[in-house]
Amino acid sequence: MDSVPITTRDIELLIDGGRLTDAAHELAAMAPQEAASVLDGLDPQRGTIAFRLLHKDEAVHVFDDMSSSTQARLVEALGDAEVIDAFDNLDPDDRAELLDELPATVAKRLIRTLSADEREATSVVLGFGKHSVGRRMSPEFVHVYGDDTVEQGLARVIDRGHDAETIYTIPVVDHQRRLLGVVSLRDLLLSDPTVPVETYRRTPIFTQATTSAESAARRCVDLSLPAMPVVDKEHRLIGMLTLDDAAEVVAAARDEDAARAGAHEVLRTPYLRSSVVSITRVRAVWLFVLAISAILTVNVLEVFEGTLEQKVALALFIPLLTGIGGNTGSQAATTVTRALATDEVRPRDVLRVASKEAGVGVTMGAVLGLAGFTVASLAYDTGIGTVIGLTIVSVCTVAATVGGIMPLIAQTIRVDPAVFSTPFISTFCDATGLVIYFSIAKAVLGL
Repeated sequence: MDSVPITTRDIELLIDGGRLTDAAHELAAMAPQEAASVLDGLDPQRGTIAFRLLHKDEAVHVFDDMSSSTQARLVEALGDAEVIDAFDNLDPDDRAELLDELPATVAKRLIRTLSADEREATSVVLGFGKHSVGRRMSPEFVHVYGDDTVEQGLARVIDRGHDAETIYTIPVVDHQRRLLGVVSLRDLLLSDPTVPVETYRRTPIFTQATTSAESAARRCVDLSLPAMPVVDKEHRLIGMLTLDDAAEVVAAARDEDAARAGAHEVLRTPYLRSSVVSITRVRAVWLFVLAISAILTVNVLEVFEGTLEQKVALALFIPLLTGIGGNTGSQAATTVTRALATDEVRPRDVLRVASKEAGVGVTMGAVLGLAGFTVASLAYDTGIGTVIGLTIVSVCTVAATVGGIMPLIAQTIRVDPAVFSTPFISTFCDATGLVIYFSIAKAVLGL
């Protein structure tokens, strides 16, 4: 039978009970990724104790697999001597992510502990914007030249590959380090050693270092590339984005978008280890923004108060209509945001997107509006049914169109499209939907 996996809570109980030897034994039996996950869930005090229980060689690997926030906490809690080996063992891109989490004085102190080569590699990554792919690439790679023979190329990989983060996709460059293409390690291992590398060179799928990390990572993941070359403005090779790093970027972006769709920011620490203040902080700002936005809805209801007094039945359909509008807008925004992330659409496509979403809105509105007309006519009268049917068609059309173009507008003004998330769009659609509703009611019913 399979053994029951050890959880964060199990390690907490062992540490709290003073059974440090047992805790050390359990941590040693875990794979580095499992131990890192356990330490990510521990509070600062227990996490520091658990890390000290790891064997020195094992600690280096576990540290590499921790989240950057947990790494930063350990760096500040432990002495320099206890983390220097682990810090030095990190890849330059992971090292740069950790340095972003640390106070400037601590970061500078750690950088000074690096060798000249590692310091230079880390500086290359730190030289790019925080959200660019240049910040997530590895500047440690092995390349071959187009005029190398397969034998020469393979010898270069064997000689320098131990320092590279990946060797399965090998970039081919000229002698000015301009990217020409890529070859696979399989090609070099199984081909005639006297044949030029150029024979097996394939057209590369690459990205500029200044490109958004999320955009480049999604492309890498969607195409299942083992690694993607990263070039500068002169098309010179400066790094490689590996599939595992790309997957981390995509997962982080997905978590952020999901959080914002729920009207809060991503927690930087595990939920049970997060304080009440930190959880409140990531939620309160969004709730404040939404509360201000919701005032629009109240103002609209106040303007049409007289209309409601004349036809009280209209009030019963308000939740239905605002719900349909908000959901329609959110669906459109989610679809277009995804299309933006995968480069299927760009801001210049705003008219095409608006046209397509308007068509979708009209079609959905016609179907739902017919159903709304039928139900409202049977329950009340055809006048109410007509108002409901026409409103649903109009609301769906406006909500889908606005929801579709909002992410494009956000990207144009350099705002994260995820900011225009479900709650924001829902609030917008509530206000406009009510204006449409009461305007149609007044026209049809003569109020």
